[in-house]
Amino acid sequence: MKNIRYILLFLTAMLLTSCEEVVDVDLDTAAPRLVVEASIDWVKGTAGNRQIIKLTTTTGYYSTEIPKVSGATVFITNSSNTVFDFIEQEAGTGEYKCEYFAPVLGETYVLTVINGDQTYTATETMTAVPDITYTTQANDGGFLGEDVEIRYYWNDFPDQSNYYLSRFDAAVIPTPEYDVGSDEFFEGNEMFEFFSDEDLKPGDTISIKLYGISERYHDYMNILLAAAGGGGNPFQSVPTAATGNLINQTNESNYALGYFRVCEVSALQVTVQ
Repeated sequence: MKNIRYILLFLTAMLLTSCEEVVDVDLDTAAPRLVVEASIDWVKGTAGNRQIIKLTTTTGYYSTEIPKVSGATVFITNSSNTVFDFIEQEAGTGEYKCEYFAPVLGETYVLTVINGDQTYTATETMTAVPDITYTTQANDGGFLGEDVEIRYYWNDFPDQSNYYLSRFDAAVIPTPEYDVGSDEFFEGNEMFEFFSDEDLKPGDTISIKLYGISERYHDYMNILLAAAGGGGNPFQSVPTAATGNLINQTNESNYALGYFRVCEVSALQVTVQ
């Protein structure tokens, strides 16, 4: 019996030791793809002339750095063939800036990115957004009634289909929180979105942005948010790949990731009472 006890102790120790071992898994790394962050946002009350486009590439799973793309040619044209050049003012940053962009509601814009021997294009129309009309605060929000909840409201444009993106920034969350929606059941009526957190306290500020977006961008963001675990049905199917609206005119199979969006934005800051 004593020998059996020693054997069991030995096996248990071996199992515990095995559980503590770090296992490195060799993962195949696909060829890098261009990633385009081209969010042309026109905040109400501003000129909207200063815009930025960021270019990076995909990298290995264990990589701690995101490769920047330098030396590309980046520009946007409108329906009048006016060209807005985006220049990488600081080499190596992958950030391409334009100081004279001209946002016009309803205007169609074409983005062109030339990286090496590959040319990518995307087309989008600048979408209007309603004004945020007012906000409310409740101190019994959330599932358990323990959160501070901030709601903001707007009046949906009537007689058309509208799609919206909401963004919330606050010190109590490490990254911005996003949500997308449409006026499918609320066309022409008052709509609202909300942000709640149990750690909000008086004096905290919340930055709120409401974007008018296209239907395609709405669907794209839905896929991204589902993949990131941003709510939805827990039994939903695995989301499909979000490839965005960028087309490689040189080699269609070598598509870029990211999206070219052109939005009007209604923005405000709320202080928790």
